[in-house]
Amino acid sequence: MNNQRKNPLFLLCFLFLSFKPHVTVFAADTISLGDSLTGKQTITSKDDNFVLGFFSPGESQNHYIGIWYKKVSVQTVVWVANRDKPVRDPSTSKLTLLGNGDLVIINQTDKTPIWSTKSASNTLNATEAVLGDDGNLVLRDGSNPSVVIWQSFDYPTHTWLPGGKLRLNKRTKETQLLASWRNQEDPAPGMFNLELDPNGTSRYLIIWNRSIQVWTSGEWNEQAKTFSLVPEMRSNYIYNFSYISNVNESYFTYNLYNTSIISRFVMDISGQIKQFTWSFTSKRWNLFWSQPKQLCDVYGICGPFGSCNQDTLKCECLPGFVQRFPADWTLLDSTGGCVRNTSLQCGNKDGFSPMSTSNLPDSSQSRQVNSEEECKSACEGTCSCNAYAYTDSDCKLWNEGMLNVKQQSNTRAGDLYLKLAASEIQSPMAEDKRKKKSFKVAVVGAIAGVVAFLVLGLVLVLICRSRRSVGKSKAVDGTLVAFAYRELQSATKNFSQKLGGGGFGSVFKGALSDSTAIAVKKLEGLSQGEKQFRSEVSTIGTIQHVNLVRLRGFCSEGAKRLLVYDFMPKGSLDANLFHQNDPVVLDWKTRYQIALGIARGLSYLHEKCRDCIIHCDIKPENILLDAECCPKVADFGLAKLVGRDFSRVLTTMRGTRGYLAPEWISGVAITPKADVYSYGMMLFEIISGKRNAEHGNNDEKIRFFPTWAATKMHEGEDIVSLLDNRLDGNADIQELTRACRVACWCIQDDEAHRPSMGQVVQILEGVLEVNAPPIPRSLHVLVDNQDNVFFFSESSNGNSHARSNTTSSTSSQAKSTISLTSSKS
Repeated sequence: MNNQRKNPLFLLCFLFLSFKPHVTVFAADTISLGDSLTGKQTITSKDDNFVLGFFSPGESQNHYIGIWYKKVSVQTVVWVANRDKPVRDPSTSKLTLLGNGDLVIINQTDKTPIWSTKSASNTLNATEAVLGDDGNLVLRDGSNPSVVIWQSFDYPTHTWLPGGKLRLNKRTKETQLLASWRNQEDPAPGMFNLELDPNGTSRYLIIWNRSIQVWTSGEWNEQAKTFSLVPEMRSNYIYNFSYISNVNESYFTYNLYNTSIISRFVMDISGQIKQFTWSFTSKRWNLFWSQPKQLCDVYGICGPFGSCNQDTLKCECLPGFVQRFPADWTLLDSTGGCVRNTSLQCGNKDGFSPMSTSNLPDSSQSRQVNSEEECKSACEGTCSCNAYAYTDSDCKLWNEGMLNVKQQSNTRAGDLYLKLAASEIQSPMAEDKRKKKSFKVAVVGAIAGVVAFLVLGLVLVLICRSRRSVGKSKAVDGTLVAFAYRELQSATKNFSQKLGGGGFGSVFKGALSDSTAIAVKKLEGLSQGEKQFRSEVSTIGTIQHVNLVRLRGFCSEGAKRLLVYDFMPKGSLDANLFHQNDPVVLDWKTRYQIALGIARGLSYLHEKCRDCIIHCDIKPENILLDAECCPKVADFGLAKLVGRDFSRVLTTMRGTRGYLAPEWISGVAITPKADVYSYGMMLFEIISGKRNAEHGNNDEKIRFFPTWAATKMHEGEDIVSLLDNRLDGNADIQELTRACRVACWCIQDDEAHRPSMGQVVQILEGVLEVNAPPIPRSLHVLVDNQDNVFFFSESSNGNSHARSNTTSSTSSQAKSTISLTSSKS
C-alpha cells in the first residue's frame, strides 16, 4: 500500500477522483438553497403544467425570468420577474436562492442584483423555491412546506391565473393589480392597469396611465355571482368566481370546474381585459369574453392625435400627423400616438381642415362666442389650440393632445376643424399657381399615352398574378378575413364536395393554401345590403366559445354571400348518431358530454352575449363534432341575416319538422325558449340514438319517441329502456334520469314551464336537481290519438287537428311548473 501511495500515477488518479466540480442539481420543480438557473436551464412543475426559466419575447434581444405553459404549443408567458429590468445574455446571469432565503437574479459579470423577491427580511428563511402546477412560484422552508414565505401569486404581472387573487389591503390601501405589457416584445408595465377599487367597493377598475379611471366592472352581485356591468364574467360552467371581504382585505379569486381546461385572465396590451381558453384541437387561444368589447371603446388606445377606425378596429393618425413611435405601432402599441408632420407657425399663417368623426375628442374647453367665425378666431389666436368645433352654439377648443377620436363610415358627430400648417392644407390656388398647374397639365397630357400603355400592361400582369394567387389569404387572430369569391371557389374545387345543406344554404368542404381545412357555407335568400351584411357578420365573428363553431371569414361580392368556418373532422351529430349499422357507436359518456356542451353553447348565446341570440334551428344537423367529439353549435346568428320573417326560411329547412316549438308554428313571437324546446327534442334523440319519429315496418305504427319516453317516466318504469339498445344498458343511471327529465321539461307546451338553457346546464352538471316532469299536453293527445295525429306537422291543418284533440282532463298537468333545488346546498 505504501508503494502505491508513492506511485505518481496512483496519486494523479486519486487527485482526479477526489475533485468534484460544483454542478447545480435540483428537483424538476424546485430550486434549492444555493442552486441556480442560467442560460437555457428551466424547472417544470410536477405535472408538466408550467415552466420557469429565461425567455425572450418575440424578436427582442432582451431576456427575462418568466413562467409559461408547458402544454401550450404557442409560448404564452403568465408571469415575469424582472419585467422592467431585462438582461441581454442569460448565460451571464442566473436566478439563484441565496443563503438568506432571498431569490434573486444576479449579473454574474459584475455580481450586481437585477431583481429580488426581497424576502430576506422575513422571520423565516426560505430553503427552496417550488413551481406549482397552478403556475405559482413559492418560497418556503423545506422543513415546513405549508408555510409560504413569498409567492408569485402575490405579485401578478399581466395575467391572473385560476387560484390567484386580485386583492386590496384595506389597512395599507395597497392593491394587487394587473399591468399590461408595453408591447408584444416588452413586458414592462404598459398604459393599462386592472385593480380593485382602492375606496373599498367591490368594483374592478381599469386605470389609464396610472391616473385616470376609464372603465369599471360595476358592483359585485353575490346572489347572481356576477358584476353588474359584466354579466359574461359571472360564475358559469367553466369558472367559479368568489368575492371575499373582511376588515383586513377584500379580494376576488376564481377556479375552474374542470382542471383539464387551460384558461387565463389577461390585462391585454389593447387595454382590454380578456379571458382565454386554450383549444388543443385548433392549437390556438379562444377568446371567451373581453371588456371593453371593442378596441375603439378603450380609452387612449390610439394616443394623442390618433383616431380609432370603428370599421377596421385599427388606429390611424389624424390628417397632417405621423406615428410618434412607428416601431411600437408594429408591435401593436399605438398609445404613443402621433406628432405633427409639419410644425405650426401660429396665427393666421396656419389653416383649418374639416374632418368628420363619430364623436368629439375628450378634454375640450368651452368658449363663449356668438358665431362659428368667432370660435374659429379663438382657436386661430391661441398658439396651443389644435382644433375647434362649433355645435349647437357651443364652441369647443382643444389645447392639448387630442384623445379618443373615433371615425366610422356614414357616421358623424359634427365637423371637427383641425389646425394644420398651411402646407398641409389644400387651399385655392393663386394666379401664378394656376399657370404652373396649366403647364403641368400640358406635360401630363403629352405623356398620357405612354403612361396609359404602361398601366394597361401592369393591369394585365396583376390580373394574371391574382389568378395564380387564389387561396393565399391568411386569417389574423381576432379578425375576420374578407375572402374573394374566386379564392373560395378554388379552395373548394368549385364547390365539388358538399357536406350538407339547410334553410340557410349549402356547405362545402375546402382547404386554404396552408392546407387548413375549412367549411364554406353558400348563403341563400339574403336581402341585405353590403354594409348591413358585413355588420352582422362582424358581430357573429366576435362571438367565440368552446361550444360554438368559429367563423374564420366571409365573402361578399354582389349577390354572392359566403361564410367560412373551421372544418369539423367528425362531421355533424346526426351522421354519428343515427346510423344503426355503424360499427362505431357513441358511448353514453360521450353523448352526455355532447348534450352538456350543446347546452353550454346555447346558454352562452342566450345569456352571455351583449344581445341575446336565438338560434332558431337547433337540430342534430347543426351540431358539429371536432376530432375529440367536442360539440360545436353551427349556424348561430344566421337567422338575423335573413331577417325576422322566418316563415320563408322554415319552408326550405330539412329535418326541422319535429323540432319547432308550438308557439312558433302558431305564429306567436318567439323567445329563447323556442331553442329550449328544440334542444329537448334533440336530447331525446341523443338518448335513444334514433329519430323521434321512428318508422317501423309496413304493418307497424309510427312511434313518436318523446311520447313514449314521457309516458314511461310518468308511470315510473325502468328508465334504462329508453336508452339506445346499442349501448346494452351501459349508462350512468343518475345522468340518464337527469337527461330524460330535462328533455321532457324542455318540451313543455307553455314556454314559461321550460327551463332556461342556463338552468339546463346546471341540471346536467348536477348543480341543480329537478323533479319529475308532467307529460306535455300535446303529447297526451298523441297518447290518446296515435292512429290519427302526427306531432307538429308543418301543415296548418295538422296543427289545428292536434290542438282540437286536447282534452280538459290534462289541463292540471299542463299547469305544473318546473321545480329546481340545489344539489349542493
